[in-house]
Amino acid sequence: MSVNTEHQQQPKGGALDVVLWILVVALLCGLVVVNHFYGQDTSMLIRAVIGVAAFAIAIGLAALTRKGKQALAFAKESRTEVRKVVWPTRQETVHTTLIIMAAVAVMGLLLWAMDGILVRVIGWFTGLEI
Repeated sequence: MSVNTEHQQQPKGGALDVVLWILVVALLCGLVVVNHFYGQDTSMLIRAVIGVAAFAIAIGLAALTRKGKQALAFAKESRTEVRKVVWPTRQETVHTTLIIMAAVAVMGLLLWAMDGILVRVIGWFTGLEI
C-alpha cells in the first residue's frame, strides 16, 4: 500500500511558533520605527549595519519555525533540482533569442497592419475619417 505524503495533513505549529513569529514581526516593525526616529541623527553606515543585523536575526528566528523549516527544505530541494538542469549553450541561446526577436517583429508588423485596416474600415462605415 503506497502512502501519498504530499497530501497528508501537517501538524499545526505550536505556541513556540506563534511566539517566534510575534518576535519576528516586532523586530521588523521596531526596526522601521527606530530607523524613522533616528534617521536624521545617526550615520547611514550605522543604520545600515543595524538594519542588516536586525534583518538577519529576524530571518534566523523565522527559520526556527515550522514554516521556516519547510522553506529551508524547499530551498535545498530547489537547489538540487537546478543542478539537474541541462543549460543551453551560448550559441543555442543566441539563436533562440534571434528567432524570438524576429517573431515579435513580424507579429508587431502584422498587428500594426491589421489595426490600420480596421481603423480605415470602421472609419468608412461610420463616415469618420481619421
